[in-house]
Amino acid sequence: MPCGLVRKTRSASPRSSGSIDTHVPVLLEPALEALAVRPGGLYIDATFGAGGHAKAIAAALGSGRLIALDADPGAAAFLWEDERVELVHANFADLEGVLDARHIAHVDGVLFDFGVSSMQLDRPERGFSLQADAPLDMRLDPTVGRAAGDLLQDASEAELADILYTFGEERAARRIARALVAARSAGRLPRRTHELARLVSGVLQVSGRRERLHPATRTFQALRIAVNGELDAIRRGIAAATARTSPGGRIVAISFHSLEDRIVKQAFRSDDRLRALTKRPIVPSPDEARRNPRSRSAKLRAAERLA
Repeated sequence: MPCGLVRKTRSASPRSSGSIDTHVPVLLEPALEALAVRPGGLYIDATFGAGGHAKAIAAALGSGRLIALDADPGAAAFLWEDERVELVHANFADLEGVLDARHIAHVDGVLFDFGVSSMQLDRPERGFSLQADAPLDMRLDPTVGRAAGDLLQDASEAELADILYTFGEERAARRIARALVAARSAGRLPRRTHELARLVSGVLQVSGRRERLHPATRTFQALRIAVNGELDAIRRGIAAATARTSPGGRIVAISFHSLEDRIVKQAFRSDDRLRALTKRPIVPSPDEARRNPRSRSAKLRAAERLA
């Protein structure tokens, strides 16, 4: 992933340059409480997205500083003017490199908000959503790497089955992989989101039975995670945050499925440098889940860096 400065703003005006005011950050109040922002501290928002969490952190800062990261260059559209805030085009897996480039040894806290942001889901051309027909891309950073369609073209049946089972927890991984390879051999490999959704539905759907989730949901999740190397990025990001957070500082992570949450839980509980602050994950209140349906699967965990 690239690791370059997007912009450092010049003024402390709170004016937004994007549609940040319509964005609904998940678990905002619990995240701020767990992060325990110090007015003069240095903080990292490792997943800027549309800037909702970052804006709230900045509001709690006095003379402090916030460095925000995002792999998606489109995140720059949501940056507002504040000289204390710097947005870097980088994946959080490269957190140590970002800090090294700025000669920063330690920070006072790091916030992670994993998965796909609303701004990406709401842009059909990115290929993340089942709801709109678009090319199978799914890259968090559309400027680098190979798209999901390329993965489907190149991977073997065994590789596809492993991706679907490991990253999507899809029990029918072998059947779907077999169908994909058969379609590829016949020159009918899906190249668009609706084509892939139809293929998977044809493999999985049982006539007369209504599914709570679309049959292709786990397949889409698996391909997205594989394309972006998301689980390895989480491991690297959490490890870097642990190494570079000052004693007494906080690491807060919001996950959206069990694979992400498992990595965070194990990291927070197994590292002697950390004290887990959440015995059980914090989840959205019924009111938040009702107001923001995309928050329903969110789980927040927090840890404190020990001396």
